[in-house]
Formats: sequence, C-alpha cells, structure tokens
Amino acid sequence: MPPHPRSQTFYWKCDRPAAFHGTEERTHDESVLLQQVTDVLMRSFPQRVSDVAVAKSQGNHRTFTARIDGEVRFVRVDDGPEADDYIEVESHLLERLRLLQLPSPRVYAVDASRHDVPFAWQVMDLVPCPDLNQLLKQGTLELSKIAAMIGRDLATWQSIEPSGFGPFDPAALRTTGVLHGFHPRYADYFHIHLERHLTFLVDRAFLTSDEANAMRHEIERHAALLDLPSACLVHKDLALWNILGTNDRVAAYIDWDDAIGGDPTDDLSLLGCFHDAATLEQVVAGYESVRPLPSEFRRRFWLHLLRNLLMKSVIRVGAGYFDRTDGFFLIGSGSSGSDLRRFTRERLAAALAGLRDDLPLRRLSAI
Repeated sequence: MPPHPRSQTFYWKCDRPAAFHGTEERTHDESVLLQQVTDVLMRSFPQRVSDVAVAKSQGNHRTFTARIDGEVRFVRVDDGPEADDYIEVESHLLERLRLLQLPSPRVYAVDASRHDVPFAWQVMDLVPCPDLNQLLKQGTLELSKIAAMIGRDLATWQSIEPSGFGPFDPAALRTTGVLHGFHPRYADYFHIHLERHLTFLVDRAFLTSDEANAMRHEIERHAALLDLPSACLVHKDLALWNILGTNDRVAAYIDWDDAIGGDPTDDLSLLGCFHDAATLEQVVAGYESVRPLPSEFRRRFWLHLLRNLLMKSVIRVGAGYFDRTDGFFLIGSGSSGSDLRRFTRERLAAALAGLRDDLPLRRLSAI
C-alpha cells in the first residue's frame, strides 16, 4: 500500500500531489456539485433536508448551506483528486475542542469514504459570525482583546498531546481513536520539502541564492531546537480568517484541516506571519495566563516563523497571490499584491535575523 499523501507533506496546500488545488479564484458553475451534495444529504437525512445552496467562503473546500431538521447547517466538501480523508481528523479535533470548552462548531456527520459521491463531506453548525479578518479590515475589531483570548485558547488546546509528530494518520484514528502523527521525530517532519521550498523560491526569483543559503545555515545551526520529547496539538493555519466571532469575542476556531502534532511555539509563530509585536505580546500574555512559555522560546519562535514563512511564500508565489487586489482576504484594505510581496520578504528577513541574533519579538514592529 502506498504511503498516505499527508505523510509526505509539510503543508497540504503546497505539498499535496495536486499542488495549489483550491487556491484559485472560483468562477465556474457548481450546479453539478450542488445536486450531488443535495442527493447525499437526502440519503443521509431522509425527509429532513431542504434549501441546499452554495455558500461563499474562502479556503480549499467547496461549501454549502442546508436546512436539516429545521436548522441551517454548514456543509464542507473536499473534492480534491487525492481522495484525502483528513476531514475525519478535523471532525475528531473539533469534538476534542468542545470537550475542552473551546469555541468550535459541532459536527453532525462526516464521510470520507467516497462510496456514494466522488468527494468527502462534513455537516456542522453554521456559526452566524464573520471571520475576524473581515472585522479587522473594516477597522472594528478589538484586536488586543481578541489576541489575549487567542493566546489563552491556544495554550488550552496544547493540552491535547498526540503521539508522534506531523500530520495525523486517519487510519490509526479510525481504528484506535488515538491521534498518531506519521513521524517518530519532529525534525523529520520539520525538514520535509524544506530544500524543495527553498529551491522553488530561488527559481522563481523570490529569494536570492545567498538568502536561501543563509536560511539553510541558520536552520541547521539551530537543529537541536527540533529535538522535541513529545508533541502538542498545532492548528498549523492559525490566522484571523480561520476564527469566527464578533468585534470582541471569539465564536469558533475553524479549518483544522492542516492540524499536526508539533512544537508549542508553532501556532504562535503563525500569528507572527501577519501581526506586529504589540499584538503578539497580547497573545503571549494570554498564553502565559494558562501555561508557561516553552524553554528557549524566542529562538524557537523565530525558527518556526522562518519555516512557516517559507511555506507561505511557496503558496503565495505558486498560486499568484502577489498579483491580486485588496478584495483578496490576505491583502489589507488599500494595499496590493506587491505590498504583500514586500511584506512577506521583510518578514522573512526579520525571522532570519531574529533566529541568528536571538532578538526580542519587538523586531517585528520595525516592519
């Protein structure tokens, strides 16, 4: 049996066999898929389904709404060519979060078998709130208050400690109910496709050869930081567009489609891909109200910020994000794709300098 595709990926969107699937701007007719979704819901919830409709959302899943038992539910579909079954892992994680009393939607049904339809699907609560990035772009989000909440919740979900590292094995979860990462060592996961990502960015003239070599050198120089004795749960795509809520409250953490077992600084570093030091200080304060920061926090933060920015750069270059306008969720109001490109390069430089010189997080304020 061939290895599970997730076992060969650092991050699904850029490393999956169908790289960048779902990252394009969607303009095609979804009527056939809508009918298939309607049919499968009718079979699963006989006499209880109505008003199935396409929902507008971001991300690499197709989304719909449907009225089931009188309540409007949210339906996510994974129609990628790899026949990925990670939606089962995500559904399990959402239930685990609910048990920790963290805000997350309830999942009512999930099926990744593709026995009846050529896609995996999931039915969950429809959370009647926008994502927080929309509120930030509108200028109404109380970011410092929200940041402290995120820090507390992040520290709380780190109490989930899977075995192994990296993406979780859906087959193992199905048979044992246990989250088990594909990799026995964290360093094995961390280095997956690192060389390919660096080479891709040099070939596309996003990085120079000297810049890539400097990054290789610092990652190797700090290899001991990757010797983790155990893993914690990492969202791996933590950003305001994956958090629903109001101006001052988190209503749900969503899109756990890239979750892994990893380092406790990883999700914190992901927020560093977008936010300044003042916001990160609020996140860290919230985090420390629940659990202490890990040892060698700053260098581990910079190391993971560097690795995550390399991954995000591959996606942004490969999927053409730098050619888009501020209507795209990643680009701030009044900014452009070229601004995102400049910001990404500046943030990479900050991560490299921070790792090399063990700089304080306020280095991010200088950008």
